[in-house]
Amino acid sequence: MSAEEHYRKLERMYASAPVNRFYAPTMRVSEGCAEVTIAVRLDLFHAAGAVHGVAYFKMLDDAAFFAVNSLVDDVFVLTVSFNVYMTRPISEGEMKSTGRVVHRSRRLFIAESQLVDSGGREIGRGSGTFMRGAIPLSPEIGYE
Repeated sequence: MSAEEHYRKLERMYASAPVNRFYAPTMRVSEGCAEVTIAVRLDLFHAAGAVHGVAYFKMLDDAAFFAVNSLVDDVFVLTVSFNVYMTRPISEGEMKSTGRVVHRSRRLFIAESQLVDSGGREIGRGSGTFMRGAIPLSPEIGYE
């Protein structure tokens, strides 16, 4: 299987996850990188009228996670830990998270991600550690 085929299978797996029926994200995967985009909607808001931090975490973790899984073509990776910094609120437009792998060893990966608004201003950032899991990438989990 080519790297491009692996990336497209990861994108289809991501799109098929039940949680993404609610968030309606789009994703693009390349070598060591992933980009997630979500439109800002009222049903993502907290009581003070801006997007809730749960959406920040999801987008930052998803981008970093799939950046790592782009380098692993046999198993689903696992998020071991993830730190999130919410630097600016957002209440309109679109959010885009870009993740990239910054370190890899035999057992551990470190990835960082940045979240920006439609104007390219940073609204959040995150970093996490990831490791290979035991679940094979297969059609049973949407990897097809």
